[in-house]
Amino acid sequence: MPQTGVLALLAHATLTVKCVLGLLLTMSISSWSVILFKIFVLTQARNRARQDYTKFVGAENLAEGMRALGRDQSSPVYRSGVSAMNELRRLESTGLLTYKNLDVVIDNLRRALRQGVSSQLGELSRSLSLLATCGNSAPFIGLFGTVWGIMHSFHSIGQMKTAALAAVAPGISEALIATAVGLGVAIPATIAYNFFLGMLQTVETELVNFAGAFLNTVQRELSGDSVAEARPRLRSEDHGGF
Repeated sequence: MPQTGVLALLAHATLTVKCVLGLLLTMSISSWSVILFKIFVLTQARNRARQDYTKFVGAENLAEGMRALGRDQSSPVYRSGVSAMNELRRLESTGLLTYKNLDVVIDNLRRALRQGVSSQLGELSRSLSLLATCGNSAPFIGLFGTVWGIMHSFHSIGQMKTAALAAVAPGISEALIATAVGLGVAIPATIAYNFFLGMLQTVETELVNFAGAFLNTVQRELSGDSVAEARPRLRSEDHGGF
């Protein structure tokens, strides 16, 4: 391999530059692992959220809507619905699930749904901070390696007492590799981070829409002509064991 090849330059790089490149390589492997994993997880969550919201709003009542969601633990809509159904069960056990307590029921359900949505979004956004860290810090880490390499090159110039380009070019070249590698880590991490944020916003929209549809359905059933007929439809055993 020519002595001016990239591997040859790295072989003669200073220990500090090698450590910088090793750190950047570790960051690259970590960020790509997160990217590949999140592509699968967020795509599945986005598709499931859209499908489950459509199923729920197409049902005639709350019982049918929750049964239509099935028991898919990978669905953020289903898991948010579980939180709300658990709260409904607690309200029923205390005797508060009546039309005259409608305001209390809706307020409690709204808080339960908000917590469910926040929990799902927090779980889906896990590890995205690593991409943000790589995207923001990798260029500066690479720049540090470049500055250090250039300092070493200037030190070599002083020792050799010559400023000939042939004498200093290898050192400067190895230093600039660190910046290039840093950008190579940061660019895909930043693009993926922004892309995943867009996917999370889509999931959040579907979850908020589901929460609104859930509250509307409960209010319709409790506001019917006969509360006695509405309450059995809200019982936990009618929702597949919720």
